[in-house]
Formats: sequence, structure tokens, C-alpha cells
Amino acid sequence: MTIGHYASAVTSSAVMELLRPFDPHIVGTLPLGLAVPGSDIDIVCHTPDPDAFADIVWTHYQSANDFVLYRWATGTRPTIARFVWNGWPFELFGDQRPAHQQRGWIHFEVERRLLALDDGRLRRAVGKLRADGLKTEPAFAAVLGISGDPYRGLLELAAESDAELCARLAACGLG
Repeated sequence: MTIGHYASAVTSSAVMELLRPFDPHIVGTLPLGLAVPGSDIDIVCHTPDPDAFADIVWTHYQSANDFVLYRWATGTRPTIARFVWNGWPFELFGDQRPAHQQRGWIHFEVERRLLALDDGRLRRAVGKLRADGLKTEPAFAAVLGISGDPYRGLLELAAESDAELCARLAACGLG
């Protein structure tokens, strides 16, 4: 199992086809090229009917290794499923909000934009922190000098224009 070959696990699991009614999107470190050993395949879904989502996930993945399925008790009460398929950990996040309005998607998009504006220094700095054990959002926040809650800080960056993000990168000695 190599980090670059997660697509074969996605294909063999048929997860994108099975979850098509829920507008699935792969997010996180794998498509960003920032994965470390143990990184999971994160998929966000729009689940206006959480029970239908849970039924599909249960039916198709309950026998997978390390399978768990649960629902948060607060907020929009997203449904979460975790399992391992062909050696790859998956995390499915089903929320009643459209995928593009979910925090996981917004974090992914701002990180993708920052990396696209970067000349490679941000990617290397975040990659080093990830290799040292930091989660993705705290690693970005540390490199970008964002204090406080790194998850909230990245959500706030999402409203910035590309020019503002470039200025932020330059102020940090990046980009």
C-alpha cells in the first residue's frame, strides 16, 4: 500500500458509486498530496436523509475491518462511518448541509488554494509538520502563524481572496 495508490481502494470499494445519491467528495490530505502513513480517505457527503445514508453504508461496509457507524448528538447531527478497505482507512462524513458548505470541504478548499498559490515552501513546511505528527489544520495554522483554534482560523481564511492569501504567504516568508 502506497499513499499514491489510494484510488484503487476507492474504486474497489465502489464507495463513490454507492454514495452518489449523497454527492460524495474526497477531501483531506490524500488529494492534497500531504498524506502520511496512516492517513485516511476522507469523503464528505450531503445527507438530507441520514437514515438512508446509514442504511447504504451499513449494508455495504458492515463486514469491513474496523467498521463503526455513529451519529453525533449535537449540531446538524452528522453520520460518521469508519472502516478499512484493502488496507486503507476510510472515513465517511454525512451531514445534512450540502458538501460544499461543510467545514471539511471548506478546510480542504482553502488548503488547496494556498498550495496552488505556493511556490513549494508551504507544502514542504506543512509536510514536515505532518510527518512529525501534527494534523493537517494545525500544521497549516502553525506555518501560517494563525493563533487560536486552527480549524476556525482556516475557516476564516476561506473568505480571503487569492491576492490576500498570497500576501499572507509572503508575510510568512512563503510563496
